[in-house]
Amino acid sequence: MPRTIKDILDHADELAKRFEDYEPSATDERDPAVFAELRRAVLSRSDAERSIRDAVKHAREHGYSWAFIGSLVGTSGEAARQRYGHKQDA
Repeated sequence: MPRTIKDILDHADELAKRFEDYEPSATDERDPAVFAELRRAVLSRSDAERSIRDAVKHAREHGYSWAFIGSLVGTSGEAARQRYGHKQDA
């Protein structure tokens, strides 16, 4: 059902009033330390994943099998190949 211009303007006025009347409370605040902790964890995981990829590449260059690599990273050899392999390893 199409709304009229008046309905749209009334709704806009209602939203503007809610915005203008809003008073933040202490419970609305978020602790920035939690964000920082999460960000550090994500960066750490990224660094660890990069390190694993480099180590897998090095292991493959030295003849280690996908089955062996998979056993070390906690997957099957095929899953390790799919995750860390390159097209030439397929």
